[in-house]
Amino acid sequence: MERAELIAVLRATGCGEDRGGLFFLFDPSLGSSARPQIAGRQSEITDGWLCVATGGSSGGLKFARHDEHTLTAAVEGFRAHFEFERVNAVDVLPAYHVSGLMARVRCAATGGQHVAWDWKQLEAGSRPPIAQGESWVISLVPTQLQRLLASEAATAWLRRFAAIFIGGGPVWPALAEAAAKAELRVSLSYGMTETAAMVAALRPEEFLAGARSSGAPLPHARIDLGPDVARVLSPPTESGMRGEGTPPPFSPEGVVRVAGESVFRGYWPEASTTREFATEDLGYFDARGHLHVSGRRDAVIITGGKKVQPAEVEAALRASGEFSDVAVIGVPDAEWGETVVACYPATERTPNFEKSIAGLAGFQRPKRFVAIAEWPRNAQGKINHAELRRQAK
Repeated sequence: MERAELIAVLRATGCGEDRGGLFFLFDPSLGSSARPQIAGRQSEITDGWLCVATGGSSGGLKFARHDEHTLTAAVEGFRAHFEFERVNAVDVLPAYHVSGLMARVRCAATGGQHVAWDWKQLEAGSRPPIAQGESWVISLVPTQLQRLLASEAATAWLRRFAAIFIGGGPVWPALAEAAAKAELRVSLSYGMTETAAMVAALRPEEFLAGARSSGAPLPHARIDLGPDVARVLSPPTESGMRGEGTPPPFSPEGVVRVAGESVFRGYWPEASTTREFATEDLGYFDARGHLHVSGRRDAVIITGGKKVQPAEVEAALRASGEFSDVAVIGVPDAEWGETVVACYPATERTPNFEKSIAGLAGFQRPKRFVAIAEWPRNAQGKINHAELRRQAK
């Protein structure tokens, strides 16, 4: 994709500002204090001129620097992995989010159709027509997929897609099984703003055959595990939990690192000369070379000297069937260092807490359950954990 073509796509989003050779893409609802402050012109910049907002859900907004080269590499790797000649997309994610941005870029670069659609309208039953015989894709976060599966008409509509990309958060086992039972061509994917969206993805046929990983790395990306090995893992249990011990087909867990031409060129205003990015995610590879993401390194809860990965506790709580949505956090505790707290939307029925913790080890069980009046999950499926901690004190 040429720079002029990409700039035209960016301007059409209405979600950014062109400032002296730099284009900043961000949520237009942001207040002026949260927007980037730039003095002078920077027309000499040739690489990393596209600054895409990231990290807003945790309160620390940053801008990842991309350009036509990083985004084109991501598009080409995507096409090769899924064997798409042309990408047609229904897009319900915001244009300032990397998944919404890349849906537009993929369609423009391949001559496909891009249909922007309001999520609330889709949830209410208003769905754009999908032509039979053409390859259409859609990107959803797990909670969006859950809500659409509750409608037979919406589920039938989803069956028309060649691929339904699920990202933005972990998919719990019950949701994955419901999607497979409905014969949806789901692709569990892994990526972020810094990598121009997905760098690993499970092909739909692999999902329907029973695989539940984030799939193999895309051709344009190289993924390895950093030296920070947290533990040795045994295979997942039916509840989605894992035990500690010997791991016949599994690798040791480590920090996920991504390299390749789609990796960003640093955070604005700094530039990076390396094309490798060390994430905060922990993961491992199975015997097929598929990536499994087990949680975030910076989210681990230390309670009474034991390490608790919130994603594992959340998976068990969801598997109990007692929660439609749940998030687990660590709250400071004078005796234990941190205590495990589970938060859930106050609008749902009161869960059976004893039933929900049956599959958890004693140190993993939440000490408190907190109903949150205004559930802080944004349109990209991200939970504002800082807000949960504030309300759970």
